[in-house]
Amino acid sequence: MVDLQEDDSQYAFRAHTDEIYAVACSPTDASLVASGGKDDRGFLWKIGSAEHVLELTGHTDTVCMVAFSSDGNLLASGSFDGRINVWNTATRTLQGTLEGSGSGFEWLKWHPRGHLIIAGSEDCNLWMWNADHNAILNTFAGHSSTVTCGDFTPDGKLICTGSDDASLRIWDPRTAQSRHVVRGHDYHTDGLTCLSITSDSQTIVSGSKDNSVHVVTISSGQVVGSLDGHSGSIECVGISPSYNWVATGSMDQQLIIWDLARQSIRCTCNHDEGVTSLAWLGSSRFVASGCIDSMVRIWDSLSGECVRVFAGHGDVVQSLAVSADGNSIVSVSTDGSALVFDISMFK
Repeated sequence: MVDLQEDDSQYAFRAHTDEIYAVACSPTDASLVASGGKDDRGFLWKIGSAEHVLELTGHTDTVCMVAFSSDGNLLASGSFDGRINVWNTATRTLQGTLEGSGSGFEWLKWHPRGHLIIAGSEDCNLWMWNADHNAILNTFAGHSSTVTCGDFTPDGKLICTGSDDASLRIWDPRTAQSRHVVRGHDYHTDGLTCLSITSDSQTIVSGSKDNSVHVVTISSGQVVGSLDGHSGSIECVGISPSYNWVATGSMDQQLIIWDLARQSIRCTCNHDEGVTSLAWLGSSRFVASGCIDSMVRIWDSLSGECVRVFAGHGDVVQSLAVSADGNSIVSVSTDGSALVFDISMFK
């Protein structure tokens, strides 16, 4: 898709032998990155280092998710093989393996302050474990199809999940009971693909294959708005940590920045092909997008202007992650490479 001689990256990690789908940056070590891919492997590596720190072995299918605990001490790698391996980042050893029903996992998230992990499964359930003890704490049953997205609220008190059954559920993690089920004519009509939660734990923004974006109040489970503007499947959604703005990326080749309070479009950022991923650059006004056209773009959310285009990949950009110091963005691609770009000028 792109001239492979054109490469704006400051570092490339190329130990994977197939497509890479997942990437995460340590919250405590700005140089430490994890990646996972179709080669059934994950890696822990350092930006600028010639050798990887640790190979995340033991999976028998695609490693589709990697995530660090909030203290940076643990790293989870999840796979379609139905297992989540938990690694100690200090000792570089496998701490334990978490399993559910055997069905593949779609995503995983850590508790914002502790060593609890939740993961959504193809078996229609949400699973929760204590990673320190490799123990299942709860199974959350209620969805009637794959649990495709979810997260803890930032205060850690509730869990929100979306499913291919076109519903959103808000759960009590202690009882594994649904507080609210959101579905129906004023909500999505097809499977949810992504969701993001405001920092005050009050509001969810969800996206769907039906091209729609909806806003839900967590305390009541009520749909309080729709962000209408896309004409393709919503692939990613992210709420700014500093502004009351939300970004949504779609297969319609648009990244839209919304004013969440007014539920109106601030600006539209046009791409050459579908948008696959996004990441706000820390507390700044800048947001990054990954695209089917292999490019990573940086946008000014005040004006909608594209202020930087990073080339280097030869195929679809699958995921993005920003380093803890805000100086680097890491992108992973179907081409099997992980590239690191300098974004220090956008802090």
